[in-house]
Amino acid sequence: MLPELASPPIAGLPHQPELRLLLADLDIQVAAEVSEAFVLQAGRILLGAPVLAPSNETLFHLRHAMELAWLATTARPALAGLAAARCAALAIVLETYGSAGATLPGWIAPLTGYAAPDLSIARRIWAKLAVHQPEAPDAMLSAQDHARLVDAWAILGPTEWLMEQGGDARLGVDPFTGLNGYGCSHRPRPWAVTFASSTASSCSERGYLGAEMARRRMIRASFAQTADSAIVQEAAYIRAGLAQHFDLPADTAIVLAPSGTDAELMALALAEAAEERPITNILLAPEETGSGVPLAARGRHFAVDTARGLPVAKGDVVPGYREDTELVPIAVRGADGSVRSPVEVDRDCVAAVEVAIAAGRRPILHILDVSKTGLRAPSRSCAAALGARFAGRMDVIVDACQARLNPGTIRDYVGRGWMVLMTGSKFFTGPPFAGALLAPGAVAHRLAAGPLPAGLSLYCGSAEWPSDLAGTDCLRADDGRPGGNFGLMMRWQAALAEMQAFAEVPRTRRRSVLHRFVGHVEECIARTDGLTTVTLQEAEVDPEEWDLTATIRCFALSRMEPDADGQPAKSAPFLDLAEARKVYIWLNADLGPALAALVPAEDHATLSRRCHIGQPVAVTIDAVPAAALRVSAGARLVSGEPSHAHLDPDERLERELSDATLLFRKVALILKHFDHLSTVNPRPSYA
Repeated sequence: MLPELASPPIAGLPHQPELRLLLADLDIQVAAEVSEAFVLQAGRILLGAPVLAPSNETLFHLRHAMELAWLATTARPALAGLAAARCAALAIVLETYGSAGATLPGWIAPLTGYAAPDLSIARRIWAKLAVHQPEAPDAMLSAQDHARLVDAWAILGPTEWLMEQGGDARLGVDPFTGLNGYGCSHRPRPWAVTFASSTASSCSERGYLGAEMARRRMIRASFAQTADSAIVQEAAYIRAGLAQHFDLPADTAIVLAPSGTDAELMALALAEAAEERPITNILLAPEETGSGVPLAARGRHFAVDTARGLPVAKGDVVPGYREDTELVPIAVRGADGSVRSPVEVDRDCVAAVEVAIAAGRRPILHILDVSKTGLRAPSRSCAAALGARFAGRMDVIVDACQARLNPGTIRDYVGRGWMVLMTGSKFFTGPPFAGALLAPGAVAHRLAAGPLPAGLSLYCGSAEWPSDLAGTDCLRADDGRPGGNFGLMMRWQAALAEMQAFAEVPRTRRRSVLHRFVGHVEECIARTDGLTTVTLQEAEVDPEEWDLTATIRCFALSRMEPDADGQPAKSAPFLDLAEARKVYIWLNADLGPALAALVPAEDHATLSRRCHIGQPVAVTIDAVPAAALRVSAGARLVSGEPSHAHLDPDERLERELSDATLLFRKVALILKHFDHLSTVNPRPSYA
C-alpha cells in the first residue's frame, strides 16, 4: 500500500477504487535519497524525491511503477519497462476528467500510438526508462523483444482502457464526464446509486479484478507465445466458465459476441446453414429488443461500424447472407400499451410459422425471455409444440439477453435444440458489450456442410468461435491469424466474476432479496408524484425460482407544476422520449449547483448523489404515447456491492433500499424543477 505522504497526487490515489485495488499487494516505500521518480529493487517500489512534491507527471510515474512491479516478473527488463510505460501512459490519457492537470513526459508520447514505435525509437525511449531498474543497468532492447512488443501492442494498456476496445462508439469515455455512452464507467464507481442492469452498469471492484487478472494472463501469454494465442486461450477460459455456470451439454458451441445484436447475426448464419430455403424471421416485440436487432435478423449491417472498428453501410446486406430474408414482427403490447394476452400472442406466432412453411420458407421463431420492460412471449409450450410439429424445418432462437433466468432454464432451452442469445452485461452487471450465442451441437455442426458468411469477418475473428468448429476459416485474417476481440475477453471475465458471486448465494436468498427490492421500488413509484407504472404481465409465482420475479420496473413521467393553490399537480401529457432522456441524464449528475438554492437543505445530499438507471424506452399508456425509465434489480444487488463488504447481507440490502428511496426523491425534485433544469442542463459525471 502507499505510505502516508503529503503530496496531493499520491495522497489521493487510494480514493480511486481501481487504484486502491491495484495497490493492495504492492510493497511501496519512500526513499527521498533516490533522485529518480522511482526505482524498482528486489520487487519493492522506492518512491524518490521527484514524486514527493506535486507535479503534473506524478500520476504517470506512479502508474508506471505499479505496472512495472508485476511486469518485471514476466519479461526481460527492456520489454517490461516499455510495456509498463505504455500501460501507464494510456491510463493517463483516460484521466483527462478524473485528474485535471495530469500530463505525460513528452518523450513518452510514441507509446500511446495505435502502432508500436520502430526499434530505434523504442531503444531511445528505453534508454530513458532504464533508470527505474538499476538492477539491470546494461539491459538492451533486443530485436526479438521488440518483435514481442509489437505483437502484444494492442493488449498493452490498463484494464479500464482495454475494456473500451472492441465495441462501438458508445464504449468510448467522454473526457468531460468520465462516462461512456451508456452513462457508466469501466472503473468502479461505488458512490453512485446504480439500478441500471436493464441497460448497462459500471464495473464493480469484483468485476474490475476479474478483468485485471485476464489482462495479466493475456499479456504474459502474448510475451511467451503470441497475442493471438493469448486471446484464443482466454476465449477458451470464458467458454469453460459459461458452460460450468449454466451446466450446458458438452457439445454446446459457445460463440462470444460483443453484443446480443451481434449474436443475432451469428445465429442467423447458423439458421441459413440448415438448408436452401429462404428465411422468415419471426421477431417478438422488436421495439422491446436491441435497436439493431430487426436489421441483424435480416442479415443486414445494423450500425455504421462494427465491433472491429470497420465502417459499414447500415442497412446493406452483410456479404454472404441471403438477401431474401423477411422479417415478421409480432406485437406483445396492444395499441393502447396494454399487454396482449398470451393466447393472442401464441396464436399469432402459430399463424406466422404456418404461413412461412406453406410458402416454402424456413421460419425462425424468437422467444423473448425477457424484454427491455420485462415481458415474455410466446409461451414455451407454444414454441415447443411448433418445434415438434415442424421438426427439422424451423429454428427457435431464445432472446435471453437480459439473462434474468435460472441456469436450469437456459440449459433446458439448449437441450431442446434451441439457440440462446445472452449477455453478461445486463442482469449480471458486467460491463456493456459482453454477449454470447449458445448453439446446440447439432445446430453448430451444420457448418460442416459449408462456411459461415464471409461478411461475418467484419464483426468477429475465429477466436470468438470454438476452435473445433468447421466453417470458421473465413473469419481468419489473410495471413491465417485468428484475430480476436481482447476487449470482449476482458469484459466477459468481469461478468463471470459477477456470475460466480451470484451463483454462491443460496436460491431462497436470491428470491427473497429480489422480491423485497421489487416491492420497495413499486412502493416508491406509487408514492412519487408524477410517476405512472407501465403495465406488466401477470407472472407465475414460485417461492423457489427467483427468475419468475419480474426484476424490471418501468414508469412514465409527468412534470409537476403548481396548481391554483400552489401545490404540485401532475402536468399532462407524459414526458416524451427526449424529455425522459433529460431526466435520465440529470439523475446521473450533481444537481447541487443548479437546485441547491431552490430546495430544502435536507435535499442537498440527494441532489449531489449520482443515480444511474435504465435508459428510457418508448411506450404507450392508455393509447397515449409516453417514455418509461427503468429501475432494475441486478445480480450485484443479491451478491452484494463489493464496496459494502463490511456490512452483513441484511445491512447491505437495507443500504440498497435506502438508495432506491433516494433515487425516487431525486426524480421527484427533477420533475418539480424540470423547466429550470432544462435551462442549465447539468452534465453527468463519473465522480
